[in-house]
Amino acid sequence: MNVPSHVTQLLKALRTAGFTACPVGGCVRDSLLGRRPSDWDLCTDARPQQVKACLSPRWRTVDTGIAHGTVTVLTRGGPVEVTTFRVETGYTDHRRPDGVRFVADLKEDLARRDFTVNAMALDEEGIVDPFGGRADLEAKVIRCVGEPAARFEEDALRILRALRFAACLDFAIEPATLAAARAAAPTLSRVSAERVFTELDKLLLGRGAGRVLAECGDILARVIPAVGPCLGFDLHSPRHDRDLWGHIARAVSVAPARREVRWALLLHDLAKPECFVLDAKGFGHAPGHAARGAALAREVLTELKAPGSLVRAVEPLVRWHDTPMPQDVAGARRWLGRWGWPMLRDMAAVKRADLQAHASTPVIRRRMEETARFERLAAQAQRRGDCVRLNQLALKGSDLMDAGVCGPGPRLGRLLSAALEEVIEGRVNNDRADLLAWAGTQKR
Repeated sequence: MNVPSHVTQLLKALRTAGFTACPVGGCVRDSLLGRRPSDWDLCTDARPQQVKACLSPRWRTVDTGIAHGTVTVLTRGGPVEVTTFRVETGYTDHRRPDGVRFVADLKEDLARRDFTVNAMALDEEGIVDPFGGRADLEAKVIRCVGEPAARFEEDALRILRALRFAACLDFAIEPATLAAARAAAPTLSRVSAERVFTELDKLLLGRGAGRVLAECGDILARVIPAVGPCLGFDLHSPRHDRDLWGHIARAVSVAPARREVRWALLLHDLAKPECFVLDAKGFGHAPGHAARGAALAREVLTELKAPGSLVRAVEPLVRWHDTPMPQDVAGARRWLGRWGWPMLRDMAAVKRADLQAHASTPVIRRRMEETARFERLAAQAQRRGDCVRLNQLALKGSDLMDAGVCGPGPRLGRLLSAALEEVIEGRVNNDRADLLAWAGTQKR
């Protein structure tokens, strides 16, 4: 296993002082999977004050969780958390231990961890794996350490962590673990909105996100209540070959792993049940679901304490997901001017994934072609640097006033907007002389 030098230096310092010290948890898991760990955690039999005494002469230490045995060491390679071997007692709030007791045995420390794939360490002799985590990695299974019900009773957040790891690693959740997660799902109400958001945010970017959503919608409904009515909801449409939640999960699964896109697809059709009607022929429709869905998306993300930037990006993606996209150059330029290329790229991605999650009917195939054409036109306009906004127009208000075409006032603004429209439509070149000549022909 390739342990970076800033970590090996800490291990050497602790071991030279006579302590046991090991990389543990996610860094070991990721290394065994051939992935580069995003961070490194160490566990040790040294007590927190001993860790500080041993390491502080060379490195700066921060008491980030010293009551629970954790000291963060600031190294040139990044912060490393060093935690004393411990066992935990009591979880009255289903989230944090009521108390911790430091121990000297590594295996006791590993026994308190959530899942077998996270309950491995690397000592000087090799991998320490008392709970079969390596076998579960090879089998691609998320399994609780010990009794699943007890693990979820201790910490309700572990329910969402199970889903997140299954999505991010593209693993299955072991049946007894999944059954216990379902049984404990009501305790998710005790988990803070911020922590729920963090887990869902990571889950949605996972390669197995769509599969996990499809399998665990009932659990997700505990933290996003609007999911509940979508489960098993029949859309009564030949364009759909899945129920509503199946459609949503499929759309997420085929979308590019971009945060705003995946969140928009998770939320894009949650308003359909409340907007749903059957026509005289028994076909289903959901008039107004995109506008209502945009408002619902804002409500959901706000309740989850999501970043404002994400809320602002997702709301229009949901609002416009069902709107036909322009099929001409001028229309593509107008959308590009209104939204900008990054948003248009995401709009096209949302539209494409939504359509891919439908049955492959002639109407759906035509809309796929229209989406591809729009994206191509918009991308070409972006690459060419087409004039799509007033600040790109070769004509300025001062040019019009200097030429005596127009004085200051409302007409000046209207004339500039009209000039932009002429350029967008391709009737006038974005050239100062051409635009001044055009402006001179406009009636006062």
